[in-house]
This record gives sequence, C-alpha cells and structure tokens, in this order.
Amino acid sequence: MTETLLPTAEGITRAAELLRDGALVALPTETVYGLGADARNGAAVAGIYAAKGRPSFNPLIVHLPDVETAKRYVEWSDEADRLAQAFWPGAMTLVLPLKPDNGLSSLVTAGLPSLALRVPAHPVMQQVLQTLQGPVAAPSANPSGKISPTTAAHVLAGLSGKIAAVLDDGPCSVGLESTIIGLTAARPALLRAGGLPSEAIEAALGQPLDSVAGDEIIAPGQLTTHYAPRAAVRLNAQSAAPGEVLLGFGTMACDLNLSPSGDLTEAAANLFDHLHQLDATGRPIAVAPIPDHGLGRAINDRLARAAAPR
Repeated sequence: MTETLLPTAEGITRAAELLRDGALVALPTETVYGLGADARNGAAVAGIYAAKGRPSFNPLIVHLPDVETAKRYVEWSDEADRLAQAFWPGAMTLVLPLKPDNGLSSLVTAGLPSLALRVPAHPVMQQVLQTLQGPVAAPSANPSGKISPTTAAHVLAGLSGKIAAVLDDGPCSVGLESTIIGLTAARPALLRAGGLPSEAIEAALGQPLDSVAGDEIIAPGQLTTHYAPRAAVRLNAQSAAPGEVLLGFGTMACDLNLSPSGDLTEAAANLFDHLHQLDATGRPIAVAPIPDHGLGRAINDRLARAAAPR
C-alpha cells in the first residue's frame, strides 16, 4: 500500500524517515515528481531500478540541498561554479567527475566515473533534503520509458503498491525534466535539453555548448525511446487523421492544447499531463508542430523520444 503524504511538517518528516529507512518515496520537484531513495543505500537505490523497471546502465540524478554539499561528491570546476551561481537552485543538472570515497552507492552512477547532480528549487523537496541531511537519488517517478509524472495522481497510476509513499504537493511548475550539462570533457556539452533553455546556459558560460553524438549512455534521459505513451505518436501534424486525437499548440482546433497563446513555458508545464490525458483515450496521438527554440527544444526532444519506434 502506497501512502499519500501531505506537504506539512508531519508529511515531510515522514518522507525523510522512510528514506532514512531505505524505502522509496515519490517527491515533488519543480521539474517532475522524482522517485527518491537515499543515494548512500545500495539496496534502496536498487529498489528504484526494480520499481521503475529501469535499465541498470542508465544512471540517476542525485539531489542535494546546496552547492557546498554538491562539492563533497564531485571534482568542482570554474564552469560548474559559474553555472551553479546562475541557475541553482533550479532545473539544471551538472555531470562532473566523481570524487573517490564519495560514500554513494555505485548503482547511482551505473558504474560511470561521473555523477549527475542537481540542487532543486522546490521548497518541499528542499525541506525533505534538509530533514534527511543526505543525498537523494531521484529519477522521474514513473515506469521506465513511460510518460513522466507531473502530479501525484500520475505517480500512483504507474507505481502504486511498488513504493512506500508519494508526497503530494500538486502539479509541478516547470513540467519538464532538468537540462543536463556535461562538464567532464574539454568543453561543456548539452547532454539533455530540459526545463532550463540551453540558450540561457550558453549566455552564462559565454560560449556555445557542444552536442554529444552516439549511442553511449553517459547521463540520465538519453535513451532513444523514452517518455512514451502506450499509443503511437505522430509528430508535426496539422490535423488529426481518422481515429487520432490531436495535441495542439497555438490557435487551432484540437482535443487538448499545450498553449492556445503559443507560450512555450505554458506548453512545457502542460506537456506530460496532456499526454497522460490523451493516452487514456486509447487512441493514437497526433501532435502539432512546436517551435524548436528555447523550451521548445526540450519539448521536441521529449516528443521525438515518445514517438520513437518501440
């Protein structure tokens, strides 16, 4: 039986107690709900992979309360400092070389010599981290490869009975996973587009980001098929074909609209919830074109993975 906890002092204390005891708790963040486990507890981290059905070669993001705590686990750099000062707490994950004797479960990094870590902005998640006084590994709280959860109801639809609790603080404000920046090579690289536009990161760095090609998994969220509904997804559709439902953008006739006004921030916040709703119809999903700049780049990344052959 999965408990539903409220975002009160009692609910936050209960969530931290469960994590301390090695249990799995779905936690609200500004991006999506994360499936949390104490990152130092190998059995708990293994439980994340089991509950999600997640491939063991796919690393996890570790969530921490502040920059100083992050520095305990990785080899810090000037670039990391510049980005952290600009965007943490917030929807950006940094991948940095792992320090030896870091105390984390090796399952967190999937055996890689680097660690993905983030300081989240969500006040309830921050309170959980402060109460636990430890690092929390937390991928999205959904079965692996399926649509990410932006409400507690989405979490329970996929993981009820498989996890100890979900801490319900309503819908996520950003609605897309974090942008992941790799800082393990000579130049910073965009490993996953996300809730922080890459243009803002490039402006803070004063240089363009490299892109990473190839099939090697070096950060979370890089699987070709991911974020997928049960139904087939057809992209760049101007209208629905017979039998389809249409996910729109901007002024158009459709079944659900990501943003009638064409606002990419609103579209990002609505993306996963609207996909959940349309998937419940059992019909194929057609998706209108989305501008490929700013948050649109991350939206299109998620849609391309949702539409990939399975």
